[in-house]
Amino acid sequence: MKTYFIVLFALLVGSASAQMTVSGKVVDEKGEAVVGANVVIKNSYDGASVAAEGTFTFTTAERGKQIITVSAIGYQTFEQEVDLDKSLELTVTLREEFNELEAVVIAAGSFTAGEEKRRTILKAVDIATTAGATADIAGALNTLPGTTKVGETGRLFVRGGDDSEARTFIDGMAVLNSYSVSAPNTPTRGRFMPFMFKGTSFSTGGYSAEYGQALSSALILNSKDKAEMNQTDIGILSVGGEVAHTQVFDRSSVSGKIGYTNISPYYDIIRQRVDWKDPYTSFEGNAAYRQQIGNNGGYLKVYGNYSTADLSMYQHDIADPQSKQLYDIHNEYAYGNAAYAQPLNERWSVRGGVSYSYNENAIEIGGNPMRETEKGLHAKGVLEHSLSDKAELRFGTEVIARKYNASRFDEVSATTQSQGFDEVISATFAESEIYLSNSVVTRVGARTEYNNLLGKLSLDPRVSIAYKPFEKGQFSFAYGTFRQSAKNQYVRVNPDLKNEKAEHFILNYQVITDSRTFRIETYYKKYSDLVKFGNTYQTIINNNGTGYARGAEVFWRDNKSLKNVDYWVSYSFLDTKRDYLNFPYEAMPTFASKHNFSVVYKQFVNAIKSQLGVTYSYGSPRPYNNPNSDEFNAGRTPSYHDLSANISYLPKNWLIVHVSCTNLLGRDNIFGYQYSATPDGNGVYARQAIKQPAKHFLLVGVFITLSKNKSINQLPNL
Repeated sequence: MKTYFIVLFALLVGSASAQMTVSGKVVDEKGEAVVGANVVIKNSYDGASVAAEGTFTFTTAERGKQIITVSAIGYQTFEQEVDLDKSLELTVTLREEFNELEAVVIAAGSFTAGEEKRRTILKAVDIATTAGATADIAGALNTLPGTTKVGETGRLFVRGGDDSEARTFIDGMAVLNSYSVSAPNTPTRGRFMPFMFKGTSFSTGGYSAEYGQALSSALILNSKDKAEMNQTDIGILSVGGEVAHTQVFDRSSVSGKIGYTNISPYYDIIRQRVDWKDPYTSFEGNAAYRQQIGNNGGYLKVYGNYSTADLSMYQHDIADPQSKQLYDIHNEYAYGNAAYAQPLNERWSVRGGVSYSYNENAIEIGGNPMRETEKGLHAKGVLEHSLSDKAELRFGTEVIARKYNASRFDEVSATTQSQGFDEVISATFAESEIYLSNSVVTRVGARTEYNNLLGKLSLDPRVSIAYKPFEKGQFSFAYGTFRQSAKNQYVRVNPDLKNEKAEHFILNYQVITDSRTFRIETYYKKYSDLVKFGNTYQTIINNNGTGYARGAEVFWRDNKSLKNVDYWVSYSFLDTKRDYLNFPYEAMPTFASKHNFSVVYKQFVNAIKSQLGVTYSYGSPRPYNNPNSDEFNAGRTPSYHDLSANISYLPKNWLIVHVSCTNLLGRDNIFGYQYSATPDGNGVYARQAIKQPAKHFLLVGVFITLSKNKSINQLPNL
């Protein structure tokens, strides 16, 4: 018995002496303790949890080569081979695990919707159902911060820039002349409807190096993929009609649409301030082909659009209203693009495309014919490489070629005079997006352009950084240099004009949840090389113009607090001045207003199967130049106010009755003043106010959808 206890004691002592101690510390990349991390020997039960100080210790009977595994929620698992023939002390640094859903995103200057849920601002249905916008993309975007409501054009004016500084891209390809033709001082509409697109990115500055020839803003529209259902849509409108059909195949779909607009019957009912001879009429047709390629997201998209439009009106002399001349315009427009994308393997993908734009205006003023034609070709190729789950690289090349010509008949010489230019811009760009952690991301890039008219190469840096210190809120900063060719009417006179240039500085803070968005942003934009009119023939048009724009903006959207209600509020403060064109000194341009405010409210009322919408917009007084005053651009218009509403009633799921009305309160908004070219006998220049063509615009439509699925309708398209 005594011998048994001696043997047992010896075995216990031997076992205890065979236990090895493993200890150490676990920290993150900042050197802070990762409390609760699990440290184990792989394929064993031996291990421990990390204490408050970041330390751990445990014993094991394992021997030889083993693998130590350290894991913690939110961090990448750490593994290291060790030798357990002796006690071991480790210091382990855990790297944060990348989580795309929780990671910070680049947000400065960008409103993105449709494809990235964390940054959803306006979807196609939001654009289409915003009261006062009448399903126009620019009309809806004018309710967002950073825009100025310029009612006499209906176009996008962004952060102190005019409408030419905002460029539209469809599937990455440039669009020239993206607005329909209109009479002078009457609003126009964009040529493309919002329901064509699955994603919308409206950038008010600091955008990617991939996008060039846009001085102030890039509107990036990503078209829909292959359709999922056959359907026919019919629209009967107070201003025309349209019919569309979509046919779906196994891996592709084809869509086509034709539309006719004639404003004459509407103008017979709603009296206009414009002296029309033949109001606006247009015919439009478009078609789209979508093809899936492979099973990993590859696609081919082809889109084409063709339209013609006519209008004719009398322009009255300001000093003598009884004297008038005829203004007549015929517009012919065509746009087509093809876009292709295909993953090459797990790390590489390729995409690219080509687009063609054609725009011709045949104008006659007082019997004098003029013609303006612009043709544009854009080709692009892009390679994208995923270096890791935290690093992306993108680089590509593109060519933008434009041919412009303007001609007019000169009665004195009885000859046709013309001016024009052929411009070819070759560009390359490269950009990397690197997640330093879930809380920090940077995007660094550059763009080079060579313009054949100038014979010079330019280099434009772009950089953005975002930091997310909280679970929801994040800060973003962006800087970049942007350039754009001067307007056609200036380049045709002086083809040696340099590209106009702007530097953007943007600081942003935003909080986005599934149902609420808060965003505040401040910016500074410095203009240089703007077109300026000289005093001599040799310098009649030069690049001596300068300017700046600075401001602050606030945006709030909430679709949770009130049942069946979605609303947003936006406010913009703008301080901008320019010394360009014929300005005698630096002054605020006539298209700018210091304060802009919008409230958009939408509610679905189940009891009457209707969606109601109300929009209120305010713009502070805009400057104008009064030649009767010694001070330049010192005049101020009255402030702008508009209260608009719409209703969509669904008597059947496939049938919708839609009514929309602008300016319900009948506000007589004034956008500026036009003055006579010569003074009267008392030396006073006569003037007339630039107003809305009518106090209200009323749209009534009936929309029918024919499909096997009777729940499908056109509500998202209205």
